[in-house]
Amino acid sequence: MAASDVTRTLRHQPLAIAGLLLLAIFLLCALFAPLLAPSDPASLDLNMRLASPSHAHWFGTDELGRDIFSRVVYGSRISLAVAISVVSCSLFLGLILGGLAGYYGGVLDIIINIFLMNAFLALPGILLAIAFVAFLGPGLLNLVLALSIGGWVGYARLVRAQVLAVKEREFVEAARALGANDLRIFTRHIFPNILQPIIVQSAIGMAGAVLAEATLSFLGLGVPPPATSWGSMLNDARSHLFDSPHMIVFPAIAVMLCVLSFNFIGDALRDYLDPRTRLSIGL
Repeated sequence: MAASDVTRTLRHQPLAIAGLLLLAIFLLCALFAPLLAPSDPASLDLNMRLASPSHAHWFGTDELGRDIFSRVVYGSRISLAVAISVVSCSLFLGLILGGLAGYYGGVLDIIINIFLMNAFLALPGILLAIAFVAFLGPGLLNLVLALSIGGWVGYARLVRAQVLAVKEREFVEAARALGANDLRIFTRHIFPNILQPIIVQSAIGMAGAVLAEATLSFLGLGVPPPATSWGSMLNDARSHLFDSPHMIVFPAIAVMLCVLSFNFIGDALRDYLDPRTRLSIGL
């Protein structure tokens, strides 16, 4: 029954199919980059610098003669790794802090919700990430930590709101009356009932993480060379925007398609997991 529901949903959501196909392509590129890339992304060939797209170099070459197609393929590794890591860390912090604030309420809720969350919301997340990376230096770990510090608040507020709505339900009261401890009530009764909006938020959050990683790499605060990032490729292409536009077109398209794939999947998950939306489209 679940498989038929998913099939029906996909039939009514062509953008979901497009998102899944795009995400599958990026995952294949990330997992099998050494097999798919025709050359080493860091290999220099100054005799072929700024070459236009051709049979030898599908996406052309950059100012150092590096194959842009190979660099775009390897760049998917950084983007997907950062997206998965940032969403995982942010969701972990959001579940803990938002769950505590929503379940216990009172003074703990005031401290976490009013003081801690509002303090982080007062600063734009990207500026907080820039300050964090600029202080500790560029690197994959610092990049993930910087984006997670600014991204956990959205998950925490969502979890808090969902917990407040569920914790007074009859099945939670019944479990509490039977002597279940708080951890068991949250993990066995509350968490499964708040999972749907968290899944949707996580899918959309990955799109934001890919865009944030590209932004920081464009500013020179991402993963340092020789690692390949779409954002750093866009930064390298700034001075050749008019004489070699292929340098900026292909990594920009990669960022756009990756972000779109997560947004399409997030929209499809929202429609599939929301009973009211499913009824409205006849699922």
